[in-house]
Amino acid sequence: MLLEAIYHHPKRNWAFGYDDETIFLRLRTKKNDLTTVHALTVDKYDWERTRQLVPMSKFATDGRFDYYECSVKPTHRRLKYGFLLEDGEERLWMNEDNFTTEEPKNADNLFQYPFLNPIDILKPPAWVKDAVFYQIFPERFANGDPSISPEGVETWGGTPQRDNFFGGDLQGILNHLDHLSKLGISALYMTPVFKATTNHKYDTEDYMEVDPHFGDEEILKKLVGACHDRGIRVLLDAVFNHSGRTFKPFVDVLEKGEASPYKDWFHVHSFPLEVVDGTPTYDTFGLEPMMPKLNTEHPEVKKYLLGVAKHWIEEIGIDGWRLDVADEVDHAFWREFRTTVKQANPDAYILGEMWNESSEWLQGDQFDATMNYPFTYAVNDFFVKKVTDAQSFAFAIGQQLARYPLQASEVAFNLLDSHDTPRLLTLCGGDKRLMRLAAMFQFTYMGAPCIYYGDEIGLDGEADPGCRKCMEWDTDKQDHELFAFYRELIALRKAHPALRAKGSLTFLEAQPKSSSLAYERRSEEEVLLVLLNRSGKDHSFELDIPDQEWQLAFGASEWSTRAKGLRAELPPYGYAVLKAAPVRSVKPAKEKDGKAKRKA
Repeated sequence: MLLEAIYHHPKRNWAFGYDDETIFLRLRTKKNDLTTVHALTVDKYDWERTRQLVPMSKFATDGRFDYYECSVKPTHRRLKYGFLLEDGEERLWMNEDNFTTEEPKNADNLFQYPFLNPIDILKPPAWVKDAVFYQIFPERFANGDPSISPEGVETWGGTPQRDNFFGGDLQGILNHLDHLSKLGISALYMTPVFKATTNHKYDTEDYMEVDPHFGDEEILKKLVGACHDRGIRVLLDAVFNHSGRTFKPFVDVLEKGEASPYKDWFHVHSFPLEVVDGTPTYDTFGLEPMMPKLNTEHPEVKKYLLGVAKHWIEEIGIDGWRLDVADEVDHAFWREFRTTVKQANPDAYILGEMWNESSEWLQGDQFDATMNYPFTYAVNDFFVKKVTDAQSFAFAIGQQLARYPLQASEVAFNLLDSHDTPRLLTLCGGDKRLMRLAAMFQFTYMGAPCIYYGDEIGLDGEADPGCRKCMEWDTDKQDHELFAFYRELIALRKAHPALRAKGSLTFLEAQPKSSSLAYERRSEEEVLLVLLNRSGKDHSFELDIPDQEWQLAFGASEWSTRAKGLRAELPPYGYAVLKAAPVRSVKPAKEKDGKAKRKA
């Protein structure tokens, strides 16, 4: 066995508390190198009575590594542990310091999870597992109150530009909540609604005031209440990395320079504040002079922003925050932010904007989840751009599952497009067959799926500003078949616990140079089989799975069972979800679960 490839760390995604009783242990090995892996677990003060070998199962794999996992419920909430590794010829014990052929006689050199302290465990809100999000860019969703529209507002449906306005507002969203309810949406995420100069509002002028062109605090409270009456949670967007150029403290620094009492609210390199050779003399978002970076280490800045976070939860009743440019803000601020938010509402969802691997923020002291753009890249590369094959896609997903604690994956914010990217339909080159396949994986995968407004009725658009078109409300111009597809897909997710609850994802077919996928979603309640064919030709699945009766839950497919497997046919760009029929009571209990579980 290749020892150099074997890795474990007693923290982060390798050893983590899942709940107040359960610890998950994970181990990385060279791909296809080992035949059997066990965790040796024990209480350090009670070796004889607590020692046990726990089988570990392969729950993910990628191009180079296999990832093994097991869960343990330690007797006294403490855990010492090592690993027993076997490859058919060699048998080694792994401890914190070395590999040895001798079985450990005591706990001295074993890894340690010192104590399962509840406060240290990442505990995202349970409602997020069941949520289907809908993202709205308020300025472009609907104009419900023309009397508050900006001066020079353009006719609804015109060409979006970076600096034009169409009058979308909060009343417009309120007027169209029936659309969200009909679709089946259970959570709403709005980009910033606070006072700012732009159409996107990421240049905040006043964090304590709703933008007058959107409405006021009263209409926001009315909107949140109406959403709650429909079972829809509401997330607002907070821009705490930077403010806008018209933010009063920054205006004061612009006017008074070093004499301003607010000069330390920002990261100023030199006075006066100006742009020299295209670079501001102060830190900004990107190199944008109108978005000065806030000094979140400053006590007064911290107090102000934490007050903002608390106010909109307590006074308006929002259900959480999406945090813009979250990875550029210091970790200490986010730890205080979490404490503040969870005190105001323990069930609030804290979602950070991340475009890369983000496990550092998902340790239980900062965010509940991040915007899962690595998932976006993987799905779009396979289903949309067709630049990867089925095997590469499965490896990318396996890598994602191995990166994070299980509970973080269960509430990940899974999106396929947003206000920052080209729209999904445009990425698909207008091919709605590809769009449906991408959405199929999104809604049958672990985590909370999000639909960007208008995708469900066929809205297209290139990157900003094209992806920020006005919502199409003329029913003659809406794609009703696509809307029905999304509605049925959401209903499918709500109907099947295996797509939402704690469970597993196992790829059953994902071959190199292939464009078809088969994977199993399994929970304690049920087993689902998902089949996807991205090919322009018919595809026949030959799956080596235990004998089982199946029922069609979604899509279309012809299938037949054999003594040792299942054969299924899908047309070009076809998809199907099969549900295992209830097990007859005459069958032995051991057959109920069928294929050995590989937890995700």
